[in-house]
Amino acid sequence: MQITVNEELKAYIDPLTPDEHAALERSILAEGCRDALVLWGDVLVDGHNRYGICQKHGLPFQTVQNTRFQSIEDVHLWMIDQHLGRRSVSDFQRGVLALRKREILAERRAQTIAATAFRDEAATHDSIAEPQNSAAPEPNPLKSRTDVAKAARLSSSQVVHIEKIQKQAAPELVAAIKAGTISLNTAAAVASLPAEEQKSAALGGKEELKQAAKRVREVKRKTPPDTQPSDEGDSADTAPSELQALREQVAALTAENQALRAQVAQLQAQLAV
Repeated sequence: MQITVNEELKAYIDPLTPDEHAALERSILAEGCRDALVLWGDVLVDGHNRYGICQKHGLPFQTVQNTRFQSIEDVHLWMIDQHLGRRSVSDFQRGVLALRKREILAERRAQTIAATAFRDEAATHDSIAEPQNSAAPEPNPLKSRTDVAKAARLSSSQVVHIEKIQKQAAPELVAAIKAGTISLNTAAAVASLPAEEQKSAALGGKEELKQAAKRVREVKRKTPPDTQPSDEGDSADTAPSELQALREQVAALTAENQALRAQVAQLQAQLAV
């Protein structure tokens, strides 16, 4: 059987730690590969670690096709949902995955809005156009931060911390979070510092990171509340960055649809001659 390993898909989810990979290898050597690898055509979607271990030791494995995938975004969403349900995934990883899912669904909503606007506009210029069914709404579209928190089994404040870490944290600080060296709350505080100070604190280890977070909190306590930046987002509990990205996507797709409408009108004028 031909199996293709797509490196982008393989790297889409954080890899196992060395200890986790070693434990999985011991389990497969003792009991065999019990779970089937999931394929999309010949592309491996789920089971990269199991596949690598079986290849290394010449062990047999089973495969199953997922016929519901229509696009790479469907694959990404499925992978995210699979890992959100796994107990071994950390709070930080679950938050990152849920936020990634929100971005995919937001882009789909923008495309649906633009496509619907174009179809409606085309229908007004074509009296014989057949009605088309609207696309089914996405279940659980994750429009708000509360939705994201529920999907990731986190609190809204934890999601706020993860958003801040994604935007501001230096790579060394992110590595410390993934390694479990510090909590989300501590990491979010340290992420307020300049990148070089974050890096220095992360390289200094757990205690240095705690001290850095303590200094940030002391400064924040001494700063008047009306001059402190807010981490809580807007009153609608939706991240401003998501709203801005959605507006930009809608604007771009609307411009594209306007050009298509002009082409439709031109073609109809030619047919009428």
